[in-house]
Amino acid sequence: MKIAIVHDDLMRKGGAEKVALAIVRAFPEADFYTLCYRPELTYDEFNSYKVNTSWFQQVAKTESQMKMLFYPLGIWAMKSLKLEQYDLVIISTTFCAKYIKLNPRAVLVTYCHTPFRLAWYPETYNNVNGNMLFRWLTLNVICPRLRVIEKKYAIRTNHFIANSNVTVDRIKTCYTDKIPVSIINPPVELKNFRRKPQRVSDYYLVVSRFQPYKKIDLVIEAFNAMPEKKLIIVGTGGMEMELKAMAGKNVEFRGVVGQDELGELYAGCKALIFPQEEDFGITPLEANASGRPVIALGKGGVLETMVPYDPERDMPFTAIFFAEQTLESLLQAVQLFETVEGKLNENFIYQNAERFSESGFIDKLKKKVAAIYSGD
Repeated sequence: MKIAIVHDDLMRKGGAEKVALAIVRAFPEADFYTLCYRPELTYDEFNSYKVNTSWFQQVAKTESQMKMLFYPLGIWAMKSLKLEQYDLVIISTTFCAKYIKLNPRAVLVTYCHTPFRLAWYPETYNNVNGNMLFRWLTLNVICPRLRVIEKKYAIRTNHFIANSNVTVDRIKTCYTDKIPVSIINPPVELKNFRRKPQRVSDYYLVVSRFQPYKKIDLVIEAFNAMPEKKLIIVGTGGMEMELKAMAGKNVEFRGVVGQDELGELYAGCKALIFPQEEDFGITPLEANASGRPVIALGKGGVLETMVPYDPERDMPFTAIFFAEQTLESLLQAVQLFETVEGKLNENFIYQNAERFSESGFIDKLKKKVAAIYSGD
């Protein structure tokens, strides 16, 4: 049996790329394909594998170029990848891995992180809501065409695997409710985030790409209003200049950091701030894997992964939830956290992350794919 794995792109560091790594580790005998690959922009572990790319590799040198030229060049490039020689194809996708050419008799398994946000939820992009001409073109020309293409290729799959219940609902709404869907939550590499024998420091932490829906601007606004509290931000992206310009002196940007430094930052923080709604969200679990709690918007995937603080019950917790993406709501959550910080149970927090180990993910994925391939 010949196996291929296809991931959208390797031009960044994010949760989807970590899932792709785990899929490759589950099926090391498989050939690996992607739209384009820049080793310096993504995780070093991909250097251990042969990565096959489309001709788009010659066009897009940065993540921003990839996004700008994706429609229609990226779509054409993925359609040019011919994988008819494979019996089993596993794709890890949000936006483009689904476009590859397949043998009609091949078994196709789709690990869906979420349906493509630009096609189905364009309002989550700030730039769509800016320039009126660009907004009109996006909503009336680009998005309708993308939806048609998205659905046509998405429903070729034999079986969807979703990262959370949120994504299951979106698959059924955007694509179809006629194809089976299973849930296998993304993994956490616990060895990278094990608890360190060090004293917790005085800073809060954000680990994120700098995209509008991540709401890092909201966190900066909150800490500008609390100048006595320190915030460290790890990450990079298109909003970097804008975010740095609005940040007060108590906000420190670390850029892209190595795994060891990231582990130290998680282990030393008072709490991770997670202000966005994600389909799953891996960074809250990375914080938990370091024994540290999360202050999170109480929507999306964290409802499935975190154990929220409940003032009515004297129970261990891994997160404080806030209800709305507003300054007042986030400030109240930070203030509440500091009143209950003494009740934290680091063992309980770590054990919560253990439920999402990479070894568990690989075992579940291999069993599920074997069952799908055999027709069970």
